Amino acid sequence: MAATRLELNLMRLLSRCEALAAERRDPEEWRLEKYVAALEDMLRELKKQSSKPAPELLNEYSRKVDFLKGLLEAEKLPSSTEKALANQLLAPGRTPTTAKERTPATKTVHLQTKARCTGQMRSELLGTVGLLLLLLLCREYKSLFSPLCCCRGLSSDEKQSAVELDAVLQHHQDMQEKLAEEMLSLARSLKNNTLAAQNVIKQDNQTLSHSLRMADQNFEKLKDESDRLEQHAKKSVNWLLWIMLIVVCFIFISMILFIRIFPKLR
Repeated sequence: MAATRLELNLMRLLSRCEALAAERRDPEEWRLEKYVAALEDMLRELKKQSSKPAPELLNEYSRKVDFLKGLLEAEKLPSSTEKALANQLLAPGRTPTTAKERTPATKTVHLQTKARCTGQMRSELLGTVGLLLLLLLCREYKSLFSPLCCCRGLSSDEKQSAVELDAVLQHHQDMQEKLAEEMLSLARSLKNNTLAAQNVIKQDNQTLSHSLRMADQNFEKLKDESDRLEQHAKKSVNWLLWIMLIVVCFIFISMILFIRIFPKLR
């Protein structure tokens, strides 16, 4: 069936959104969000039409639109760890949108976004390590030279600088502790979700195995009953055939006796 005008417009806009998602965008970029909202409206209208495409194609359109929507929501998260986790849960499209694509554009965008989030996490981790080293060095410097400073005496400006340095170091330490707690909580929640998903998959596998065993048992019972029914049908046909032969022979003999006993009238 040929694609309708609405489906063609949906495919063009979807291809444009995939191209925008693959580019590096400014934080104030608004076009992609508006385009995705328009895609959702067009997809709802397409599902209401009488000449709508095949269900598999509609599911693929919905999958790609949901991927783009989830990508926008992941970009709004504050930390790179949350962005990486959200991007990990996204599901890109399975088929290309246009004939020019060899691989689905959403899959390429997904790989690029994962690589970008991984780089941001690596940069933050390196920055965290650098801040920790700076903190340790500053503390060592302070512990080494604080007696000398106390002996010589500090001016008011130097005392103010030391207080500000302590405040900055304390602020960075609090930030690192908070970041560590967030990472631990995210890892804990990811572990819990993984265990829950594993339990659900295990239960589903058990249910599927039980259903397969029941299906095999029912098939064997049905086969046995079919054999019994076939044998019973053969037996009934044999008895009916013998009864019909006996009746025909009886009628034939009766007609001969009737003709012999009652001669033809003249």
